[in-house]
Amino acid sequence: MSAFVGAIAVGDLVKSTLGPKGMDKLLQSSSSINSMVTNDGATILKSIPFNNPAAKVLVDISQVQDDEVGDGTTSVTVLAAELLREAEKLVDKKIHPQTIIEGYRIATKAALEALSNSAVDSSKDDKKFREDLVSIAKTTLSSKVLNQDKDYFANLAVDAILRLKGSTNLEHIQVIKKAGGKLTDSFLDEGFILDKKFGVKQPKKIKDAKIMIANTSMDTDKVKIFGAKFKVDSTSKLAELEKAEKDKMKAKVEKIKEHGINCFVNRQLIYNWPEQLFTDSHINSIEHADFVGVERLALVTGGEVVSTFDHPEMVKLGRCDSIEEIMIGEDTMIKFSGVAAGEACTIVLRGATEQILNEAERSLHDALSVLSQTTRETRTTLGGGCSEMLMSKAVERAAQNEDGKRALAVESFANALRQLPTVLADNAGFDSSELVSKLRAAVYNGMTTSGLDLENGKIADMRELGIVESYKLKRAVVSSAAEAAELLLRVDNIIRAKPRTADRQMH
Repeated sequence: MSAFVGAIAVGDLVKSTLGPKGMDKLLQSSSSINSMVTNDGATILKSIPFNNPAAKVLVDISQVQDDEVGDGTTSVTVLAAELLREAEKLVDKKIHPQTIIEGYRIATKAALEALSNSAVDSSKDDKKFREDLVSIAKTTLSSKVLNQDKDYFANLAVDAILRLKGSTNLEHIQVIKKAGGKLTDSFLDEGFILDKKFGVKQPKKIKDAKIMIANTSMDTDKVKIFGAKFKVDSTSKLAELEKAEKDKMKAKVEKIKEHGINCFVNRQLIYNWPEQLFTDSHINSIEHADFVGVERLALVTGGEVVSTFDHPEMVKLGRCDSIEEIMIGEDTMIKFSGVAAGEACTIVLRGATEQILNEAERSLHDALSVLSQTTRETRTTLGGGCSEMLMSKAVERAAQNEDGKRALAVESFANALRQLPTVLADNAGFDSSELVSKLRAAVYNGMTTSGLDLENGKIADMRELGIVESYKLKRAVVSSAAEAAELLLRVDNIIRAKPRTADRQMH
């Protein structure tokens, strides 16, 4: 039983963050003064140290859900915990765990079948598909910090994803956070923005840029070898040494010039002397573009990161239509427009504080992940507890066909599914037992698009309200939760294993 208790406690912990009216958690680090306000199930669970092995299983499934689909992390944890809670009651009635597992498997199959029957695919009609995507983004964002401006951000996220043209590589979308302004000052910009400046006295704008992306040291190229000592008997000898160093640097810049570029981006520092040489040869230089910047820039402009310059013919240069310095808030940045990977874009987030910006980024990331998965698996289902109710109806029907104790297990799976709308109603402060029984009656009477309208506390048509969720997300929630519950049900006792010692001979 101890296995269940830990897992159920984890479910209860994140339960209150579920849904549009869910509350946030403030996570405070025990060692440092950092704190984080978040609503994202995976982020919360990742940050809490658990001793209970069963609780860790739930943390893992929320993590997988986050990686796979990006959203639904709280739902999957809550559903798994409810399945275990139901299983606990059954075990109390002296029903064997293997029987419960069999029942859960039958139920999962019935639930997923009902889910795929209710899924709608409107990818053929671009306008309708865009509406679906915007609705999904709104549903995802409604439980997050961006709820107030969800229309604005939903459109922003959909625009960014549609630029990817079906690719699920979110690397092409860069998010820059700049404190200041309000959340609605955020905007989507085509191209790529780098948080750097050009060198001194270099033009602020280049047209038709040929970019070399490098990772090389451009500080004075040392003639000296590390660990060697030079003894000089006069200052003129020292001057010669310095001249040799300068010449070596100049030769390197000449080699770089041979590539016929007009913009040089380096991951490391560029000293004044080489920078001046670049300026004289009308090449703009950007220094210290940190690693992620360099990697992403290479990806987006179609170039490669270079570190030796002897073979210009073998180097892939990056290209874009124009590079210019722009101002965002108080800061100067460099914007690359018309890049080779046309799908690339940058989202600039503005907000009052660091915490808000971080949470906005997490929320936006959830929305972007779900949307990019939806462009792949285009079917959608309805939110607001509607699809859970449809599944529980199908599962109860399956229970009627089972005999013996298995039927009880199948039925309790349906109960667990009904817990999700219950939690949604509870979090919004409504009477959940009344609302959920109304919803159940509506769905059982064939009104298959009914769900909870949590703004007004009544049953409404989800299709009309535009509360749409990704089919892939719902499918992943049900199958992962069922598998996790099954995994923990198989455990009959928890054994503390001895840590492995360095001396392998000790048995």
